[in-house]
Amino acid sequence: MSSERGLDPLARPSSNEMPPAWADLRHLLVVDDEVRLRGLLKAFLSGAGFRVTTASDAAQARRLMASLTFDLLVLDLMMPGEDGLSLAAWVRGRGGPEGQTPILILTARGEPDDRIAGLSAGADDYLAKPFEPRELLLRIEAILRRASGSGRPPVTLRFGEGAFDASRGELQRHGSTVRLTGSEVNLLRILARSAHTVVERAALAGGVGSGRAADIQVARLRRKIEPDPANPRYLRTVRGRGYMLTPDG
Repeated sequence: MSSERGLDPLARPSSNEMPPAWADLRHLLVVDDEVRLRGLLKAFLSGAGFRVTTASDAAQARRLMASLTFDLLVLDLMMPGEDGLSLAAWVRGRGGPEGQTPILILTARGEPDDRIAGLSAGADDYLAKPFEPRELLLRIEAILRRASGSGRPPVTLRFGEGAFDASRGELQRHGSTVRLTGSEVNLLRILARSAHTVVERAALAGGVGSGRAADIQVARLRRKIEPDPANPRYLRTVRGRGYMLTPDG
């Protein structure tokens, strides 16, 4: 119970504790083997305006990170199988934008040596259990502010009169926002990470559920980004393999 102190799943942060407006677009991955704590964290952080996905262990987290983009990871250290230190080191070793994903370690191991080990593995911050939910929220806000001001340019891909902001998951065309489903955003992000390179159909299937679902999502995306969906220029089929995104520039 100590690690759940103050995490009322029905409670929403008060207005002066709410994160800034951009937070409702930020996607967090919470990795913890405690079922109840995962649920409480998801309820609390969702109530604070974040999109929250959870994983029970490092293996599940790796699978999720292969198909989804996260703005911040909240990792427990002590988990069955691979521990949080190893997972943090793996994230940092990925390279590219994914390897720079901010990490906050949230664990019962709060001794100085544990904190040093966590920060040395690549964590941006370290919070010991039991913790105050408001402090967790403030630390997440602070990490995301630092990340947004780090000078990394936004990842924007252009398709003629359209543009996709991969960091926000937003598609603009002719100056107007084009509505994308969650599956369409995930698929576009997967393709965007490998622009001008063939992405195997099986890899896309992992992000949207099945190969058939990937084919359907590609057809829908073409109607949203292609001037002529019947003759795609930007989202091409590579027969026998998969698909390739070829944005301008």
